[in-house]
Amino acid sequence: MVRGEDVPKTAFQTRYGHYEFLVMPFGLTNAPTAFTDLMNRVFKPYLYQFVVVFIDDILVYSRSGEEHERHLSIVLQTLRDKQLFTKLKKCEFWLDKVSFLRHVITKNGISVDPGKVDVVENWRKPSIVTEI
Repeated sequence: MVRGEDVPKTAFQTRYGHYEFLVMPFGLTNAPTAFTDLMNRVFKPYLYQFVVVFIDDILVYSRSGEEHERHLSIVLQTLRDKQLFTKLKKCEFWLDKVSFLRHVITKNGISVDPGKVDVVENWRKPSIVTEI
């Protein structure tokens, strides 16, 4: 949400009328930074205990199914309490393997996403100086 006193700062005019943003548009330069700060403040009590946040991606991790159920409940209730919303179609629950920030995370540890490494390994080698 954009604070009430800041709404006029987001105003723009088109031939169809005058508009103001009530929520932070991601087209603004500092929008991702502001949103990251918000998410870090919202989840501060839980960060790196069972939650990792990167902009609008929330990763919840746990040692057991029962613990995970409790952690998910805390995270979802926190979002509700702060009036933050998720799109269910973008959510994935109860995964044994997660791709997150170009890494693959499993119960056995963290590894680099093989698809990302493959791209680098298969780069065509430059043959002249200007290709470097």
